[in-house]
This record gives sequence, C-alpha cells and structure tokens, in this order.
Amino acid sequence: MTNHQPVNIVMIEDDEGHARLIEKNIRRAGISNRIRHFTDGTSALDYLYDAPEGPAKNGPALILLDLNLPDMSGTDILGRIKAEGSPLKRTPVVVLTTTDDKVEIQRCYDLGCNVYITKPVNYENFADAIRQLGLFLSVIQVPEIGDAD
Repeated sequence: MTNHQPVNIVMIEDDEGHARLIEKNIRRAGISNRIRHFTDGTSALDYLYDAPEGPAKNGPALILLDLNLPDMSGTDILGRIKAEGSPLKRTPVVVLTTTDDKVEIQRCYDLGCNVYITKPVNYENFADAIRQLGLFLSVIQVPEIGDAD
C-alpha cells in the first residue's frame, strides 16, 4: 500500500472574483486540499513542470483551468499537459470557463480534459456548480505522477 499524498488543486484563473468564488465554494463543500492560484498560463506552467513542490516533481494534482487567460489560451495549456510524454498526462483537468461553444467543448475533450464546466453568469448557479465540483473532488481518485503503464 503506497502512502497517498494529498492532492494539490492548481487553479489557473485570471478573474480574481471567479477565483475567490471557486475557492470559497470548494471550501464550503468540505475540501481542505491546498489550492495554488495562478492568474496566467506562464507562471502556472512554470509551477506545474519546474517548481520543486509542483506536480511534475512532487505528485498528485488536480487542475482547474480557465480557457481565457491574458498570456495564452487555456487550450494550449491543456494540450501541453495531456501531450504524449508529458509527466502530467494523467493529471485530471477540469475546464471552468464562460465559453459554451460546442466546438470549443469538443476540442477540450479531444485534447484530454476530464470535465468541462461552463461558468454560469448567474452567481447562484455558479456557486452551485462549484459546490458540486467540490463534492466531485472529494470522491475522485487521482493517479500518482510516477505510475507507469
């Protein structure tokens, strides 16, 4: 039996209001995992791949990814994470975005996202969606980074 490290939640979201709302509702759902928040793709990718405490070097994470970031598209980040040979290929990615375009949704699933959630514009619906995400986070199993086929 391996000892399971707690899963770090990496939130890549440039809208501070959305980020606070997401964190508040994840906490409300009883999730106490560490949440690392990044407001742009560059710093998030640096952390994911290069930081000693980041998931590529230090194990399991779950990524909450907004598609509309100031410096790059979330689909580019998703493509990198899920690329063949990426140490993070099996890391679950939840896309949280305002885009409900069917083509974009399809593209994210084709790139390997695990869950696609459209941010409702309505506060209560959004809070409810995040609470449900929190419940989902409390039960999912995340593979260890070092697990081989």
